[in-house]
Amino acid sequence: MQCHVKASNGTSVALSGMHSVDSSIVMSIESNTPDEPETIVVIGNGMVGLRFCERLVEYDLNRRYRIVTFCEEPRAAYDRVGLTSFFAHRDAEKLMLARREWYERVGIKLHLGDRACTIDRDCKTVVSSRGVEIAYDRIVMATGSYPLVPPIPGIRKKGVFVYRTIEDLQHIIQYAEHSKACAVIGGGLLGLEAAKAAFDLDLETHVIEFASRLMPRQVDDAGSETLVRKIEELGVHVHLSSGVQEVYGDRKVERIKFTTGESIDCEMIIVSAGIRPRDELAQECGLALGEHGGIQVNDRLQTSDSDIFAIGECTFHNGMIYGLMAPGWEMAEIMAANLCGDDRRFGGTDVSRKLKLMGVDVASFGDYETSDETVCSTVFSDPVAGTYRRLVFSKGGNHLVGGILIGDAADYGTLLSYVRSQEALPCSAGDLTAGSAGGATAVGTDMLPDSGQVCSSSNFSGTVPQHGEVSRGNRISARR
Repeated sequence: MQCHVKASNGTSVALSGMHSVDSSIVMSIESNTPDEPETIVVIGNGMVGLRFCERLVEYDLNRRYRIVTFCEEPRAAYDRVGLTSFFAHRDAEKLMLARREWYERVGIKLHLGDRACTIDRDCKTVVSSRGVEIAYDRIVMATGSYPLVPPIPGIRKKGVFVYRTIEDLQHIIQYAEHSKACAVIGGGLLGLEAAKAAFDLDLETHVIEFASRLMPRQVDDAGSETLVRKIEELGVHVHLSSGVQEVYGDRKVERIKFTTGESIDCEMIIVSAGIRPRDELAQECGLALGEHGGIQVNDRLQTSDSDIFAIGECTFHNGMIYGLMAPGWEMAEIMAANLCGDDRRFGGTDVSRKLKLMGVDVASFGDYETSDETVCSTVFSDPVAGTYRRLVFSKGGNHLVGGILIGDAADYGTLLSYVRSQEALPCSAGDLTAGSAGGATAVGTDMLPDSGQVCSSSNFSGTVPQHGEVSRGNRISARR
């Protein structure tokens, strides 16, 4: 076996058999001198990987660590959450979260367009697709996820796209110039964003959802009905309870047939049918995975190898795989803090969110799906205005448990604060349900609990700070 030890310049030196190596340049991987920083290899330079790097640079006041990060895409971390805005400005630079100069200034070695493809846990090295070999002390895996493409006959024809990277969007824009209609497979969050993009490209747009409602993981049946009406008013066609049986065409997309027997003509398909954790590298090096994929981690985000950690969408924690940005950022914060002497735990996260999909406000918060005997629900619906509001209260109506808002989410921040504070409500359940939609004055910042906040910072849709410095308090919208 050929193993490597870390030299004083941070590279690895091969030790094979009994060959001697100049002791002046070799140091043991395990025993670091006070002047030698430990090497943290961050595999993945997406939004979560970057957030970890930022926080470790901020928290590591004693400069205990040297950071090396691998990014398989041709550009460094960019705002994948705000990807749809690319259709308006067509400028990848406007989505960048960190300039190359920032990495250099803070001492992070960035390997662009280079995928980490091998982890040797015995020798503690990482090897990339370009042959770069790094000896590590610890690894943080932030490999993210990849789009799930269902095994539909004909799905590999020309004209089928996923909606994940800037390159994907560039290909969609180019192909749309010679297309008339586009079918989007998937009516979830990202599917509706893809539909908005297709619609803005002047394509006849169809949304195809296998479930009986749009956004099946975020809204109920009544909320979906309101959302469908709003979207169809724009001119987008929505097909619910419909699966795609087959894609037809002579080497390129020409028509798709539904499982219902219906078919539509289209030249393009955008697949947005969910994600799967990027866990293949972890699997290859023998790390434990979840039952349905994802790198298994404990509350300290540690894998089955004590020197390898995982954060973001690639993880499997306590039975959950998180497909949102906010949990990944929280994991990154915890991981960086723990490496600098803290002892934080990840105990799951609040997946409340507020979005604007195809111009329609959509929000869900708290435990909006619960239906046991300890809670009761109230509903306010205005078909004319296209608004829907369902709030879930404790049985006595004194505490807000969760809710769904469609068409008008102006009170989202206040309602979320009531849920998080767990304090008794300052008004009746009826007044709170009517809210701004019913002209009531019950919901206002003057009635917030002392522990409340106006909005959930992890769901604020704002401007991405341009690096150097990602701001300490800012967040961008945490949707996926």
